[in-house]
Amino acid sequence: MTYRSQRVAYAYFLAALVLFALQVCFGFLTLAKYLGPDPLRDVMNFATTKAVHTNLLLVWILTGFMGATYYMVPEESRTELWSERIAWGQLALWLAVGVITVVGYLFGWTTGRKFLEMPTVLKVGVVIVMVMFLVNIVQTIRRAGRFTTTEGVLVGGLAAVALLFIPAFIVFDNYTLDRFYRWWVVHLWVEGVWELVMGAILAFLLIRLSGADREVMEKWLYVIVGLTFLSGILGTGHHYYWIGTPRYWLWVGGVFSALEPLAFLGMAAYAYNTIRRSGLAHPNSIALHWTIGAAVLATIGAGLLGLAHTWPQVNRWTHGTHITTMHGHLAFFGAYSMIVLAIISYALPGLTGRDEAETQTSLGLWAFWLMTGGIFGMTMAMGAAGIGQTYLERILGFGYLEAQKKIQVHYVMWFATAIVFASGVGAYIWDFVRAGAPRSVPAAAPARDLRVPA
Repeated sequence: MTYRSQRVAYAYFLAALVLFALQVCFGFLTLAKYLGPDPLRDVMNFATTKAVHTNLLLVWILTGFMGATYYMVPEESRTELWSERIAWGQLALWLAVGVITVVGYLFGWTTGRKFLEMPTVLKVGVVIVMVMFLVNIVQTIRRAGRFTTTEGVLVGGLAAVALLFIPAFIVFDNYTLDRFYRWWVVHLWVEGVWELVMGAILAFLLIRLSGADREVMEKWLYVIVGLTFLSGILGTGHHYYWIGTPRYWLWVGGVFSALEPLAFLGMAAYAYNTIRRSGLAHPNSIALHWTIGAAVLATIGAGLLGLAHTWPQVNRWTHGTHITTMHGHLAFFGAYSMIVLAIISYALPGLTGRDEAETQTSLGLWAFWLMTGGIFGMTMAMGAAGIGQTYLERILGFGYLEAQKKIQVHYVMWFATAIVFASGVGAYIWDFVRAGAPRSVPAAAPARDLRVPA
């Protein structure tokens, strides 16, 4: 940690990990609905536990992105944050909105819109948080007068996240229209601008962990940005196949969804090329594991598994089955969870003042392999359940509940591998906590307005 104000990143990272643990807990509660018997059936139904599970995912990843930004921007711009007080206030408001939202879901306070269940008044709170965040970051960069491509892509991606939240306020009585514009938020976040954030964090980590030339890395970053915009925007069409939209979305969604893996393949290619040249020489091996893992699993989960069932000819059979669940879990974990865990692992030695070699514990490596192995096993179980479900329901014509009875064995496998994954989450959090609290460093002198290129 070079700048005192970077210490706020530690609080964001800690909050993100707590929310991550809660998401896993609600994942188990949701899985219990499939396994049965469910002792909480009359207290929390499937819709409630799933809404909390998925919304906690979005909240903890965004919390991690904010923490990463508050750590990276001072490093990139070589200055203290414009306002550390705003950063703390933003975190408090963000967590308050998150807690009220989750508790509200438990009591049925929801708009009923999948992924956008949050009531309008709480969405306003999210907007306030994002304004505070962006003003703080932009003012930090403006005051420093130093603006790199990496932080430009990072901040641009997060600004687009805020902009694309606006359609969440638009509600239509017509179901097709409501579904149509809902994906402007959900898809364009997770298969669009979040990829920019991931690419920027990946570039930052590769520059630091491999010693790669910044100019070369940022040229790769331009390629990834181009591929993301090329495929991500019109790739939204694969959500429009069966909701009553015109038939041309079958072609638009199919063609541009097939291009979406290119962005992740680009990330994997430049990560592999960079790490190969450096020879894995950096002492922070845990951060290296998470960084490489993010590039690889994002390509498999978000890229290849997404491509496997987004063709209209395939999706007509698999839509709404556990094939989607399989893709979603590995895609989110590989692309976004792992990159957040990577930046946390990289920043932790500096934040706590510990030597990097001292933080390379066997528990940290166990956390990586348990989570990676667990998510791979869960993906296989979900995939097997999804294939069985598709065949039984869509081909043979079995009813939903009858098909569910016949794929119970895959839920048992899902549960067993989820325990492995949860053990890795617990190991990671404990390794983070035992590293200690953030150290205190003197405040840096105010940055001069150098106006120099990155």
